[in-house]
Amino acid sequence: MKILLAPMDGLTDSYARDILTSIGGFDLCVTEFLRVTDTLFPQRVFYRRCPELNPEEPQAISHTPSGIPVFLQLLGSDPQAMAENAAKAASLGSQGIDLNFGCPAKTVNRREGGASLLKYPERIYQLVQSVRQAVPEQIPVSAKMRLGYDDPSLAMENALAIANGGANWITIHARTKLDGYRPPAYWETLAPVREALAIPVIANGEIWSVEDYLLCRERSQCEDVMLGRGAMVTPDLALQIKYQTGQLSHEHYKPLNWADMVKHLEQLYLLMSANTALKERYIAPRLKLWVKWLMPTYTQAEELFIELKKIRDARDAIKLIQESSRSC
Repeated sequence: MKILLAPMDGLTDSYARDILTSIGGFDLCVTEFLRVTDTLFPQRVFYRRCPELNPEEPQAISHTPSGIPVFLQLLGSDPQAMAENAAKAASLGSQGIDLNFGCPAKTVNRREGGASLLKYPERIYQLVQSVRQAVPEQIPVSAKMRLGYDDPSLAMENALAIANGGANWITIHARTKLDGYRPPAYWETLAPVREALAIPVIANGEIWSVEDYLLCRERSQCEDVMLGRGAMVTPDLALQIKYQTGQLSHEHYKPLNWADMVKHLEQLYLLMSANTALKERYIAPRLKLWVKWLMPTYTQAEELFIELKKIRDARDAIKLIQESSRSC
């Protein structure tokens, strides 16, 4: 079983990847998308989107500090530009290239990107094939798609286009673009796709708990999953899944309590504060955002957020977060 961390714009950046992979359970991370038009980006753009490409230790290129591989995700509709940027990313050391055919954002879809391409399986094939041919054979190419744009009628055709284009595996968010993020996720629609494809299929969507994973596995027939928002709400969800399914022994799994989570939020604060290029006003909102995501799992987060949302200074924010763990 493999568990991947989903790319979520504004959420799973390099800081979140660092924290979540240090908690454990993840086998691979995918960056937030780099939007490709008709330009070959300079090196600094790749480093900004995927800081793991520029580590202090050369052997750690394209890995989180915990040693988990990081794939760069590209989003675009121009085969040549996508191929050129994929090749550049590979030359910089990216562990793999992921292609985005699933983003439901209106601004992306208006410009022929993300889920809008699911209306054109032939174009998806051309994009995957172009990237696959441009990237060295040892560098995996994967793709993430939804079931469709308005409906799932082209789901099989799009999945076959990705596979035939040369992708090493495919992740399917079990909803259409029209569905957005509204539950449920239609996991059962993945089973025939998995049966038809010779490459691995990874299930994604509405996996918030171990019980959700087990039901998803049963309905989709997919062992491997990608966790998105569920990992923000329950940061040790990947560990829980591996423990409950026998992938981890008791001595390798310890439930994440609030005091533990506060230590990770402290680390998040330190990572952001150490980045001199990061504007200080970004730090407090980011701490607040993660605490808000944690509210369904931790009652302490719910109580904390009432006071935290009033704070603007990052130092005051982390002090209040630290104080919340003293009664634990």
